[in-house]
Amino acid sequence: MLPLERRNWIESQILANGKVEIEDLSNELNVSSMTIRRDLAELERLGKAIRTHGGAISPDSLIREVPYSAKESRNINQKKVIAQNALQLIPKNANIILDSGTTTLELAKLLKSRNDITVITNDIKIAVELMDSELKVIVAGGELQTNVGALSGWPTQEFFKKIHVDLFFMGVHAIDLKAGITSPSFEKSLIKKLMLDSAAVTWALIDSSKFNKKSFSTVCPITSLEGIITDDGLDLDIREEYEEYVAINYCGGEHN
Repeated sequence: MLPLERRNWIESQILANGKVEIEDLSNELNVSSMTIRRDLAELERLGKAIRTHGGAISPDSLIREVPYSAKESRNINQKKVIAQNALQLIPKNANIILDSGTTTLELAKLLKSRNDITVITNDIKIAVELMDSELKVIVAGGELQTNVGALSGWPTQEFFKKIHVDLFFMGVHAIDLKAGITSPSFEKSLIKKLMLDSAAVTWALIDSSKFNKKSFSTVCPITSLEGIITDDGLDLDIREEYEEYVAINYCGGEHN
């Protein structure tokens, strides 16, 4: 088989299965693992694969950054019930971090009924939502990502290195048993890690559509979390797999 034919066949396997393993391809095609690695490197250069440890995955298998306007109404009912559950976990006079995101924005809306909490966030929309509240609101500085409304960069990193809070409510792009919590960029992952490190307790707010998915950069293993708050849309077998590693609060509610 010619190199081009071999790469085309490998590409077809990636498209069909979402991923390939070097050892399997080497055995199937009767070529060395080094040859397969070169093929995968070329497919990655062409944008047709993303290399991983021991293989490659389809570029379409990763959850990428989505503009805020596209996320705002997605799974809105699930986000609302998750936020309601999260609200019950916040003790009086707590200092909390709200991560950027649409689920944490729903929690911010509910927090307006309180007057005893300090909210720290890197999300402009959350800050604006809380402008007319009686809460103390602290906004991390940084460069604005105009498509998502989040602040990031060196000032944001330095800010979260220097604070200590009671609770962190993490917004999540994707979660997987092996990959853990993942995010679309190194920068987002780093900010979330710093938030997690600054908090005594971290709860991840994750609607059921994000389970068994991966994004580009690892944030943390799921065992780093105090627990997960999600909706009741998870299949029983998925629930049982994740419950072996982390506590999960399930919230009822109509799915949209």
